[in-house]
Amino acid sequence: MPHRSPGAPSPSRQQLLSGKPIRYYRPRGSAEVRHLIDEGFQAFNAARLGEACRIYTDKMLLPDSDTTIALTVAGALTPAGLGGCMVELMERGLVDFVISTGANLYHDLHYALNFTLHRGSPFVNDVELYEEGVIRIYDVLFPAQVLLRTDEYVRDFLVRWGADGPVSTSELHYALGCDLLERQPGCEEYSVLAAAAKAGVPIYTSSPGDSSIGMNIAYHELMNDSRLMIDPNKDVNEVCAFILAAKKNGCVILGGGSPKNFYLQGQPTLWEVYGIPKGGNDFFIQMTTDQVVWGGLSGATPSEAVSWGKVNPGVLPDTCVAYCDSTIAFPLFAEYAVGSPNGRRPLKQLVHKRDALVAALRAEAKAVVREPVDAPAPAEMMPDLERHR
Repeated sequence: MPHRSPGAPSPSRQQLLSGKPIRYYRPRGSAEVRHLIDEGFQAFNAARLGEACRIYTDKMLLPDSDTTIALTVAGALTPAGLGGCMVELMERGLVDFVISTGANLYHDLHYALNFTLHRGSPFVNDVELYEEGVIRIYDVLFPAQVLLRTDEYVRDFLVRWGADGPVSTSELHYALGCDLLERQPGCEEYSVLAAAAKAGVPIYTSSPGDSSIGMNIAYHELMNDSRLMIDPNKDVNEVCAFILAAKKNGCVILGGGSPKNFYLQGQPTLWEVYGIPKGGNDFFIQMTTDQVVWGGLSGATPSEAVSWGKVNPGVLPDTCVAYCDSTIAFPLFAEYAVGSPNGRRPLKQLVHKRDALVAALRAEAKAVVREPVDAPAPAEMMPDLERHR
């Protein structure tokens, strides 16, 4: 809704929510988009986005590479309808596990529960929105009742689930997705959580208390005397186990923030803490609007990540940072990938392999002979740099 002239009456709730419903966009592999990216995106950040698309489709998705691919998600992408791109990539086996902010998963629930979010304007009067009971996420508008009813669903789910001890966020999200599949048939077509449960894709949240899902878990503990709690140790070890077991590792990073670093810390955890010199990522793609000079790029550039053992030093040609808004770049990226010759892979279904892979991590870590901490770090403790040159 545009600015209203002075003295004009305040818009009603119905007027504020009159914008078109936001739907989950599902890419279909447009040949025109692929042509645009390959032939029209020739320089500057357009070229970097094209480079990211080709690293993904021509290298990461090659059957022979057998790359385990993590997708990290920060920013309000599900409210903007981009959960559909995530669903499509998961269904096609193009993403093996996800690390997301809790907010993206909470807002995904609105779609799973058939609530409507509307296109709006960032220039509305927020006092009027408050008075009319309308919530705003930049230019996404929806009734406050959506929050209350989504919260109610989460609380009821926690009671139905009956978990009464420490769990990883992947356990929580898998159970939540399965509950949606049972109670909202067909919602896997437009819900990240439901689609992930069906495809066996684990979803993690690096800061679970920083979302409405976490807020409702806190309520459940306080009001129902539950011992359910999120155990971050489980999350760390599961992600490390995936990285250790992979033939090659690669990531697609949307935005930055905590999800980015939570994934990238996996390799340092292996060599620095567990003494296992796995080596860093073989592929690294990021879409961000942040700049490294301000110190807030959440892990900085791929070249800086080499010094931490997060990225293999010999693979910098297989890394790319596209300085683009994810709400523009990610749909194009997904459209390009879906239409590529490698646009479908067998599902790894890592959600069902977590316990076995963590057991393998434990066994390998216990076999490591540790040097005294005041001695020089033996060369074998660091990832084998020569192997990656």
